[in-house]
Amino acid sequence: MKRLKLSSCCATLALLILSLLPGCGKKTSKEKDENPDRQQFSLGVMASVDYLPFAVALDKGIYDSLGLDLRLEHFFSPVERDAALQGGVLDGAVTDYTSAALLNAAQLPIVLDMKCDGAFRLIVGQGKSISSLQDLKGKKLALSSNTVIEYTTDKLLDQAGIAPEEVEKVEIVKIPLRLEMLRNGEVDAAVLPEPFATMALESGLTSLISTKELGINLTGIALTREASERKEAVNLLHQGYNLGVQYMQQHPREEWVKVLISELGISETAALVMELPDFTPVATPTPQELEEMNRWLKSKKLVDEGYSTQQLLP
Repeated sequence: MKRLKLSSCCATLALLILSLLPGCGKKTSKEKDENPDRQQFSLGVMASVDYLPFAVALDKGIYDSLGLDLRLEHFFSPVERDAALQGGVLDGAVTDYTSAALLNAAQLPIVLDMKCDGAFRLIVGQGKSISSLQDLKGKKLALSSNTVIEYTTDKLLDQAGIAPEEVEKVEIVKIPLRLEMLRNGEVDAAVLPEPFATMALESGLTSLISTKELGINLTGIALTREASERKEAVNLLHQGYNLGVQYMQQHPREEWVKVLISELGISETAALVMELPDFTPVATPTPQELEEMNRWLKSKKLVDEGYSTQQLLP
């Protein structure tokens, strides 16, 4: 019954979102109308560095030259993004492993086509004496429950041998509010994604550790099963991403910083100095990291015991 309600609710929301598009997104490269002779593909995104190579490839005309009309549809809510994916409005979306698994467990046929290189940072609150992960024991940690943020928090605690029950988890769903509470010293620490981690550092807060330093991958590109079977389009999607990575590696940031500013909504100063991932060519998530995440979901009773993340592999 719960799954039927979820599907019905998401389908209704997807119809509403469809009626609003393209208002919430951006058109294909160079703002062209769709060409029936070219491959079409749409990805739902929220402000992050995860999809930056796609955006750079679009800006530099790489997808035009490949013959793929890629559309990045911008969302401000993961609920709306996921509803659009479930309703068939999108071919895929930039998401995290936990969200993808929860959607898949609710009977949405999707695959994690590739991993992303974005990272999360554990930011220490203003005036807090925390210099190691071990110092987190007994502290107040702001997060949103049953999400990639709580999963990341638990993984970091595990690195220090601290059980989740040995900290005080403070439920703060909205990331901007989480950042503000860190600035005011109202919580001891919190995991933040970009660009909020950079905003925290700009305001004088410190980063204790990042998932990048620990080699932890948490985000990826989820495609509908139907879209994943469009091999030519998916191949062009991958080619463009790889060429976007190559362009960023071979050209100074000043030549593509406007993409960073536009996508993240940050200042040029921040865009020029923020630490970016070491973007790598297309690769799929490993079964091991998905299964580790699955065990966490089962421990929280968020998926059935019989659920397997093998369903998420291409």
